[in-house]
Amino acid sequence: MSENRTSTKFRRPAKSKATDAVIDCPAIILVEPQMGENIGMVARAMLNNALTDLRIVAPRDVWPNPRAVKTASGAIVVLENAKIFDTTSEAIADLTHIYATTARARDMTKDVVTPRGAAAEMHTLINQGTKCGVLFGRESVGLHNDDVALADSILNVPMNPAFSSLNLAQAVLLLGYEWYQDTIDRPATVDEVRIDTRRATKAEVLGLFEHLERELDDCGFLGYAGKRPNMVRNLRNIFNRARMTEQEVRTFRGVVSGLVKGRRS
Repeated sequence: MSENRTSTKFRRPAKSKATDAVIDCPAIILVEPQMGENIGMVARAMLNNALTDLRIVAPRDVWPNPRAVKTASGAIVVLENAKIFDTTSEAIADLTHIYATTARARDMTKDVVTPRGAAAEMHTLINQGTKCGVLFGRESVGLHNDDVALADSILNVPMNPAFSSLNLAQAVLLLGYEWYQDTIDRPATVDEVRIDTRRATKAEVLGLFEHLERELDDCGFLGYAGKRPNMVRNLRNIFNRARMTEQEVRTFRGVVSGLVKGRRS
């Protein structure tokens, strides 16, 4: 993980009711945002709805960014605690369930949910100890297919089909509103989860996939360069749809190692 810094300092405001209201919440992950102003407006939308975990992947402008401070309108606590990452994979490594926001049809088989459905589902998952995150794409082109392939579900906002364009902060605000309303409507509870049924983190699933990918390269399965990107993306989608537990990841890695050992002996 790397972070670009300038001489800009964030000034922490006095603790307020807004920051007191924060509970366990999903991470908001901005992938390659282009303008500091947009990041600041996202921070404001987040704190409006008690969301504080902001992660930024490869921002175009330097960070910290004075323009973000200006448009955050006091939501400095979100900017102060924002984490900067080089890649989307690094940004989601400690998370387990990922939603990718997109308005475009993708050639991938994934569950599609609305912000309201995602909010309810995330509360259930978080109460079970599962860490969640939501990917938001570039202002100009949104998320790339490789970003979407890392997700478990697609989050789609139903809008006027003749004009469905949203800016980055609007999209975050819509999700945040549904999250906060669902927070108000349900009691705060934590469900017990057996250790052997705990969902694997993205780092664990990606580690398994990279292990499998290396062995598939070695045996020539992914050898045709023209088809390799789509084949890799399809395999990633299969693993993400499986929603594997930690134990299942360990078992599958053992299977791969056993097959390789048998092939080489």
